[in-house]
Amino acid sequence: MAPFHRLAALARRVGGTYVGIARIYRDWWGAILLLALAVFVPLGLIDAAAAQVDLESLHIDSGIEVFALIATAGAVTTTGLLGEVFFAGAIAISLTHPEGEKPPPLSHIARRISYRRLILLDIAYVVIVAVGIILLIVPGVAAFVLLGLSGPAVELEERTVRGALVRSFRLVRADFWLVFWVLVPLELVGDAAGSAAEHLAHDLLGDTFFSTWLSEAVSNIALSPLFAIAAVLLATRLITVVDGSGPRIRSLDRGQTEQLGALA
Repeated sequence: MAPFHRLAALARRVGGTYVGIARIYRDWWGAILLLALAVFVPLGLIDAAAAQVDLESLHIDSGIEVFALIATAGAVTTTGLLGEVFFAGAIAISLTHPEGEKPPPLSHIARRISYRRLILLDIAYVVIVAVGIILLIVPGVAAFVLLGLSGPAVELEERTVRGALVRSFRLVRADFWLVFWVLVPLELVGDAAGSAAEHLAHDLLGDTFFSTWLSEAVSNIALSPLFAIAAVLLATRLITVVDGSGPRIRSLDRGQTEQLGALA
């Protein structure tokens, strides 16, 4: 019965986390989507460029070209992760804003955000996950989960790029399966929705760069906030578990925070 009880407890904690994500998105959707618009409209251009790569057109005649094909496939697969870590860091600033219970204006976030560290961290995250996928799928998924809280670590604790990756690894290690069953399904749903949006855009507008860019931007704006909110919620919760105290998400009242924290 012990394994069943552990699985039931994990299911409750995962469910509680999704409830918290939905509650935050519902309460702050306007500010969150405005921030997503500022981040993912330009990043959609990069995603669209990667999506235009035609892997089948590559001629494979040597081991080097085979490796290039695999590397290109891995890069295309993980390009959609660009912006996820950066956006999670920006959302961390918004959700833990200490002044009042309302989201801070974009100007406040723009002044506070650690652009250089988050951009470098975002690139490092994508590269590490891509290498893991190229080697084998499992290392890529493990890297995706273990390093998925690095963005909030930069803004919540003013970590360096390396320090944020190490901090994320240590936090996630404290409750790996909770983070896995929150972040991985959200990413899979986001990828599926993005593919559906791309097919719809191509059906309506033709197979063009513009339609790909539009679909990438719209799907990221709508769904990437879920991953970002999840990363911030998990990070604040696990910081409290590991250190005994941590930052509080301002959009949740004290009772809700304690209820969600008890699930960690």
